[in-house]
Amino acid sequence: MIKHIFSDMDGTLLRSDCKISENNVKVIKDSQIPFTLVSARAPMEMMETIAKLGLTEPQIAFNGGLIFQEVAHEMKILRENSINLVSIQRILTELVNDFPDISPSLYDLNSWYIEKMDKGIKYEADLGGQTPKLVEFVSLLKQTEIKIYKIMLISFNLQEMKQLVEKLEELKLPDISIKQSSENYLEITSNHAQKARGIKYIQELEQLTKDDMAAFGDGYNDLSMLEMVGTPIVMDNALTGVKDYGKYITKDNDSDGVAYGIQKFLME
Repeated sequence: MIKHIFSDMDGTLLRSDCKISENNVKVIKDSQIPFTLVSARAPMEMMETIAKLGLTEPQIAFNGGLIFQEVAHEMKILRENSINLVSIQRILTELVNDFPDISPSLYDLNSWYIEKMDKGIKYEADLGGQTPKLVEFVSLLKQTEIKIYKIMLISFNLQEMKQLVEKLEELKLPDISIKQSSENYLEITSNHAQKARGIKYIQELEQLTKDDMAAFGDGYNDLSMLEMVGTPIVMDNALTGVKDYGKYITKDNDSDGVAYGIQKFLME
C-alpha cells in the first residue's frame, strides 16, 4: 500500500499552461494519500498549487534545496541548502562572456532577481505569473546575508543549451548541482540540493520504506527521485531516456497523467 506520493510540478502535475486541473485536484484529495510537491520551483511559485490541494505535509522546493511546511499560514523551514556566493559570481562571469543570449536569474526565499527583461524572462513571467525584481547581480551578491537557492538559465536554442551544460561542467565547481528540467530550462543549485535528499528526509521523518512511496516525474532532475521510490511513474511527455526509470508510464501532463496514474497504478 502506498503511504506517500511525491510529484514534480512542471511537465508532470501541471498542464502546459502551468495550472493544475480540477481532475488532478479531485483525485489527489480523494486518494487521501499524503502528497508532496518536489519541484525546481521557488516556494512562492508553489503556493497556489499547495492551497488548491490543501497540502499540510512537508514540501520540497529548489530541487531539494529547501524543505518547508506551511504551519498556521506561515512557512516553516525544515532544511535548507543555499549556493556558495563565490560560485555564483564565477558562474555568472563565465556565462556573460560566452553566452550573451541566455536569460539568467537568481532566486532567494521570497524573490526572483533579474538584470534585464529579455525574451526568456518575459516568457517565464507570463507562464508562471511571478514578477521579477530588476537588480545588479554584482551589488546583490555583495550582501553577505543573502541566500541564493537557485540560478535559472533559459535558452530557446537547443545547441546553445547543450554547450551551456558542457561549459558549466568544465568549471568543475564541486559545490553545485546542474540539472536540466526541460529543453529550455537549466537550474543550478547547491550540490546538497537533490530531490532524492528531500525525499530521504521525509522518508525518515515518517518512517517509510521504499515500497511505501510512489513518485511522478518527467525530467532529468527527477531521476534521483524516481530511483528513491518503489513505484516510479513517468509521464508520457517525459524527456528522452526518462521513461527507462519508470515502473509505469502514465498519460501526459495535459491529459491528467497524475490523476490517471493514481487511479490506475496506485489504487487498484
